Amino acid sequence: MAVHLLARLLRPVRAGIGRTAWHHSAAAAPETITVTSSAFRDGGPIPQRHAGAGVGEDISPQIAWSGVPAAAVELVLIVEDPDVPLPRPIVHALVTGIDPAVGELGENAINRPGAELASGQIGIGSFHRRGYAGPRPIPGHGPHRYVFQIFALDAASGLDTDATLARTLTAIDGHVLARGRLTGTYRRD
Repeated sequence: MAVHLLARLLRPVRAGIGRTAWHHSAAAAPETITVTSSAFRDGGPIPQRHAGAGVGEDISPQIAWSGVPAAAVELVLIVEDPDVPLPRPIVHALVTGIDPAVGELGENAINRPGAELASGQIGIGSFHRRGYAGPRPIPGHGPHRYVFQIFALDAASGLDTDATLARTLTAIDGHVLARGRLTGTYRRD
């Protein structure tokens, strides 16, 4: 009951979409990449199996992309929740070094710390967590958006498994050729 009351009081408090990596000057580029998922459509609800621990199975959804420029050398995936009642969005997943030719990250590909990816490295999200952290908004806070952002780079970022959002934004600055995004929603009442 106290959690629901707190959530209602905090409902208007949101980090804001303008604070996501998408709106950072380092990520500016044409939106020519199409990002899709077999689990949900753009603007649609994310299935419970992809929700965070204690709420769902915390399994990362399949994410695919197309329209990557031929000159792209590397892709970066950043997943953020801009609706969290904090000063900045929460980073739910960060993957760098993705080969543009791969075309997708399969379901459950970025779940475990130290997971072996066919392409790329899993970086560090919010709260120093590695791997995918599924949606788990405060009950009663209303719908949260989860923005899956793909950035195509014209050079290798040089990032490894110690990559954080701040380090990633510094590394991609001036190197983003194109970008795309897919937004899913999740709410707990």
